[in-house]
Amino acid sequence: MADTKLIGSIKVIGLGPGNLDEITPRARRAIEQADVVVGYSRYIELIRSLLDGKKIISTGMMHEADRCRAALDCALDGSRVVVVSSGDAGIYGMAGLVLEMSLEVEPNRRPTVEVVAGVSAVQAAAAVLGAPLTHDFAVISLSDLLTDWELIKRRIECAATGDFVIAFYNPKSHKRVTQIEEARDILLKFRAESTPVGIVRNAGRPDQSSTISTLENFTRETIDMFTLVIVGNSQTFVKDGFMITPRLNSRAQHTPR
Repeated sequence: MADTKLIGSIKVIGLGPGNLDEITPRARRAIEQADVVVGYSRYIELIRSLLDGKKIISTGMMHEADRCRAALDCALDGSRVVVVSSGDAGIYGMAGLVLEMSLEVEPNRRPTVEVVAGVSAVQAAAAVLGAPLTHDFAVISLSDLLTDWELIKRRIECAATGDFVIAFYNPKSHKRVTQIEEARDILLKFRAESTPVGIVRNAGRPDQSSTISTLENFTRETIDMFTLVIVGNSQTFVKDGFMITPRLNSRAQHTPR
């Protein structure tokens, strides 16, 4: 008799910034329907109340490949698997690695993989600050674990030259303390010292905090790996506690449509 073993599925989901209210309905349904939930231990704890009766596979930081292999193994055994990321799974999340590793499996054995969008940290932080991302923006991670620092600096300079609003992920850690200062020095070559900078820590979580500073002074604020930094462009302004980047450049001509 032919082998009729079922092949399972993997859904890679974004949990949003950390508040259960900001998990999308589609992502929540994926968790509810899953047999197995795989993720970084910190993120698993954020959704512990949703996981009764499910097999949980969690690891610490820097074990992303191990989690992906575990998810694939479970799916190949017929399980419905959810792999969780914070924010959006496709933005500095697990979606890319899951897809890459799944494509190494023979097509006739490969589980289906679906990426479910989530609310990213940059969206959550921007909402806390007001409306800093309503024009073109760039997102840059300052972590040099996977990307050479010289390349990161070139990306910062290019974004600064193009007058993009810039959102910095992973701005500072216990071991990596100078990169945010170097990033500021690059930006100061192209932007005024008074350029607004928004700093949001633990966006969407109970201990959320935020402040709005300037390009000259923002590195004096508390910044760590749970912080997202948004640097305004030449048009960004602050009024009544809101950081706003207007859609219409003040130097542009408005053409009625």
